[in-house]
Amino acid sequence: MQVPTRPSGTGAKSALKGPANGTVVFDLDGTLADTSADLLAAANACFIGLGHGALLHSGDALTAFHGGRAMLRLGFRRLALDWSEADVDREYPRLLSAYAEGIDTHTRLYPGAVAAVEALRAAGFATAICTNKPEGLAETLVRRLGIRDLFGSLIGADTLPTRKPDPAPYRAAVERAGGEVARSFLIGDTETDRLTGRAVGVPVVLVTFGPEGEGVSRLAPEALLHRYEDLPALTRRLLG
Repeated sequence: MQVPTRPSGTGAKSALKGPANGTVVFDLDGTLADTSADLLAAANACFIGLGHGALLHSGDALTAFHGGRAMLRLGFRRLALDWSEADVDREYPRLLSAYAEGIDTHTRLYPGAVAAVEALRAAGFATAICTNKPEGLAETLVRRLGIRDLFGSLIGADTLPTRKPDPAPYRAAVERAGGEVARSFLIGDTETDRLTGRAVGVPVVLVTFGPEGEGVSRLAPEALLHRYEDLPALTRRLLG
């Protein structure tokens, strides 16, 4: 896919000088980038290989953002056949392989995401990614999208023994980016992110441009983000 270009020497490097004013931690899928089409294609590759055809469609984007196993379970339920978690476990490595092959075929960054992260870093805030995507795949994707240098750390589902909503991955993301947990917040798009913030004791911002839209307000986050252009001002309000 075509990735956005950035002027050289902006934001990211200058922000690394001295202590951070605070740390903004981003989820990846459904928050920084719409990865749903490529995730669904990987799950469908499993069902096609089993002789069932494509069982998932664009309306299943929210399930895609809950992970590979969630997509497989949804597909198996639609077959109306007997299945078990053993079937999910068997197909999961195949899903990961298919996803790795087409990881950035349809994926796109949400509008304004790059400019917003650059603005945060130029203002002295550290930035990090904490995702439940396997670390290797997450690293590949952000490098393909041309944004890896905008984040001081990246913690994936398998970086540590636990994943979100356990607090350990979030804390590691903040600390490896050079920040302090007490002066940080999380931007995400699902209940997992909301629960992570509660477990850590930090504010959570949920985006409304994901598949659930304004429905994320039901999770009572500290703030909603309707467009990335508003993130620098929101960060100043939350972190001072």
